[in-house]
Amino acid sequence: MKVADRTVVATSRIAQSSCDALSGLGWHEDGRETPESVVGASAFLTGPPARYQQLNLAPRTPLLVRPAASPSGAPLPVPAPPRRHLLSPPAKLLVGPATMGVPELINNLNRAVATSPVGYYFRLDGSGHPLSRPGSRFLTELRAGLVTFAAMAYILSVNASILSSSGGPCECANTADDPVCAKDAAYQQCTAVLNRDYVFATAISACVGTLLMALFANMPLGLAPGLGVNAYFAFTIVGTAGTGIIPYSQALSAVWLEGWIFFILSLFGIRQWLARLLPHSIKLSTGAGIGIFLAFIGLGPNGLGVIGGNASDLIGLAGCPAQYEDSNGFCQSHKLQAPTVWLGVMLGGIFTALMLLYRVKGAFLIGILLVSIVSWPRNTSVTLFPHTPSGDDAFNYFKQVANWNGLGLLGPKNIDWSGYSNGKVWYALISFLYIDLLDTTGTLYAMASHAGLMDARTGDFEGSSAAYLSDAVAISIGSLVGCSPNTAFVESASGIAEGGRTGLTGLVVAFMFFLSLFFAPIFASFPSWATGSTLVIVGSMMASNTAQVNWSYVGDAIPAFVTIVGIPLFFNIAYGLIAGICCYIALNAIPWALVKLSKGRIVPDGWDTMKEPWGARMVSANDDSTGIWAVLPPWMRKVMSGNYKFWQMTEDEIEFYLEGRRETQRLAQERQDQIENERNAMYGADDVEARASTSSAEHADEKHSTGSPAFSPVEVPARLPNDAEVHHVTGTAR
Repeated sequence: MKVADRTVVATSRIAQSSCDALSGLGWHEDGRETPESVVGASAFLTGPPARYQQLNLAPRTPLLVRPAASPSGAPLPVPAPPRRHLLSPPAKLLVGPATMGVPELINNLNRAVATSPVGYYFRLDGSGHPLSRPGSRFLTELRAGLVTFAAMAYILSVNASILSSSGGPCECANTADDPVCAKDAAYQQCTAVLNRDYVFATAISACVGTLLMALFANMPLGLAPGLGVNAYFAFTIVGTAGTGIIPYSQALSAVWLEGWIFFILSLFGIRQWLARLLPHSIKLSTGAGIGIFLAFIGLGPNGLGVIGGNASDLIGLAGCPAQYEDSNGFCQSHKLQAPTVWLGVMLGGIFTALMLLYRVKGAFLIGILLVSIVSWPRNTSVTLFPHTPSGDDAFNYFKQVANWNGLGLLGPKNIDWSGYSNGKVWYALISFLYIDLLDTTGTLYAMASHAGLMDARTGDFEGSSAAYLSDAVAISIGSLVGCSPNTAFVESASGIAEGGRTGLTGLVVAFMFFLSLFFAPIFASFPSWATGSTLVIVGSMMASNTAQVNWSYVGDAIPAFVTIVGIPLFFNIAYGLIAGICCYIALNAIPWALVKLSKGRIVPDGWDTMKEPWGARMVSANDDSTGIWAVLPPWMRKVMSGNYKFWQMTEDEIEFYLEGRRETQRLAQERQDQIENERNAMYGADDVEARASTSSAEHADEKHSTGSPAFSPVEVPARLPNDAEVHHVTGTAR
């Protein structure tokens, strides 16, 4: 090979390597740059577009240098690179899938969706929306939705089992000898059909409710008929086989009316205002209490089965094989020896936790699917379908795979619209109202806090009005298909822990519930021990809220603790909140009265210095006004101000939300600094500083190893690179 030929090849290879390096920073063949290219290259690539073109930043094209001449002596032609301004709209990416690795494909897909109208609507990170949600990426949202659905899928079979216990539209004679028609073959056959119908109805109710929450509130939540309130509906209001206080048809009319009452309360901002009355310590402890509640469910019979009832204790160890249970379902012996318990603990729990430890994407979903797949074969000790009559029936249903059941016995035809003349219907209505008000409020605030959407100044979260309205409509729609009230599911925390931040997560959940209308046999066959460990792990994550509770002042600490333990032990979010609120009133209203009556002479220790201010600060979303103007919802304030496009956010509203985010981050940082100071005082500054530096290094490794695109805007310096810098970048001489 001639010297000139070797020169051409060598310089071309050097130029190619330089281009590839710059390509890694995000520069493309059409001259456009990605946000991460600004981050990586802004140190030396500055100035007007013409200056960029002198560097010919185009990957896979060796044009950074020009050889003096070809072997024949003629100058080599250099194609003119496309001229594109730094801030010009992105052009079509010319790098094909064959030349990209998986991380590049993932980043490009995330970026493409983020910059699309879909990404802008859902406020994905990098969408350009002024209120985009940091860290939200398309594929992460999809994965989070699958995790949330997998954690919620049990509701298809559990809700059907609970609501069908009421008998629904099935007629029961309720004789003295057989009050619940246990020996009535026709009734039992009717309830068996009703159970399948309720699987279909539950899927419809969950699909519509979750879809509304995703599209209008942009929240990463799943909605479905709530546990607890469905048991109250089935066993108290309607009663087993219709032995309750009102008939099934009238109970549905109460649920339907409840939804529209909630809609009116939410439309005029009353529901949001009532939520702001909750003290700050109660709001924080609600999230932790729900976390323990999740863990309690995950460990109980509807999860791993590790704990259960006991003849002498309220709660005892369980997990024994079925043959060692008594008539009440209590374990007489062989506790913790059921194979399904250890399958769920080891594969669904320990293995999932290890994947989380190593930051494996989709750890929750992988764990749930692995346990489910292992549990589906019949001839194993961990099968979901044992060779029993109920197991045979479940397996025959599972084998159908695809099945369109329809509503069958259910539907609007069952609602008694004339039942409001019955006073007991109003009793049921009021009961549903206050249970759902506290239950949904507590869940929404806990999930919004877990997703980082809370505003510390107002005690509210982004999209709260739309979220409450969506929840209200979902309640009424659920009643039309025969279901008890819908509510936001605490299992949504599983998807939030997986990275879900926007309504795209909810959209995936809604789509999966839609698929379950056709594939209900599959989706209704996730075993409880597959999701039990996931609930325990997510519960541990939510318990971190306890670190922010004001434990220094008794008047805040005790109500918070009562709320935390009350929610799981009462097995009801609403009852736990009621206990905490009553405790807060007693420990704060009485001292307040004594302070007033004694004219400031009888004051509890820390009343003015340690006690948190009451969270009922009514702050306007526009101008920090107070009084009746602040009680009005934003849309009504706009209309009264002459702005009739009340659905559009104003610049003042956007700035208010952004300021809320900044203030919330500032308060969180102050709290973190306070915790660090307490650790310094307890362990010594050197030990804490060493651990903090190790944690920071790990965090830096995570940032650089995930391959996730950086969407944060970066200020580009005005200085141009000099020739020496160009030489350093290209690796060649002029």
